[in-house]
Amino acid sequence: MSSPDGVTKHDEKYLVRAIRAEEWPAVRALRLQALRDPVAHLAFLETYEAAAAKPDSFWQERAIGAAEGAAGARQFIAEDPDGGWVGSVTVLVEEAGTIDWAGTPVERRQGHVVGVYVRPEHRGCGLTEVLFDEALRWAWEIGAERVRLIVHEDNGRAQRFYRRVGFLPSGVTVPLTADPEANELEYVLVRP
Repeated sequence: MSSPDGVTKHDEKYLVRAIRAEEWPAVRALRLQALRDPVAHLAFLETYEAAAAKPDSFWQERAIGAAEGAAGARQFIAEDPDGGWVGSVTVLVEEAGTIDWAGTPVERRQGHVVGVYVRPEHRGCGLTEVLFDEALRWAWEIGAERVRLIVHEDNGRAQRFYRRVGFLPSGVTVPLTADPEANELEYVLVRP
């Protein structure tokens, strides 16, 4: 269930909401934690070292844009009862007629899900689904025709989850520059 301000309760245990601009230190901390996950090399296109080296101004700008949604992004987090951040998902808006991060033309207004992370001790309880529900609700509200995500070909756990919540492989592959022998696979969900 979602309220008008984008806050969702999940089993009265978690609060899912959009981040606020002043929460940039928590945005940074959760991202760095995600990049230390054992499968981070399959899940993220960034290393811990690269992210940790970024100045505070980077994290401040990132949080401002993802809090307001005005910069073409919205980040949602899950809080535990003590206010600790235990999960996150971000939706980037890609406009028709632009070029995406991989150099491919964008044909329609779409959401692009990135930065999916739930702390290991909170996985398997349905929290990721609730994060996705909130992210997708926002994408549809802003007029996205579809939502896509890119997943490493060896990340079977993530692929199974994405299929379970309705995403399907589009057949598009994106070669990785860091590992020319590996690919990322595009999964899409068309507006209901």
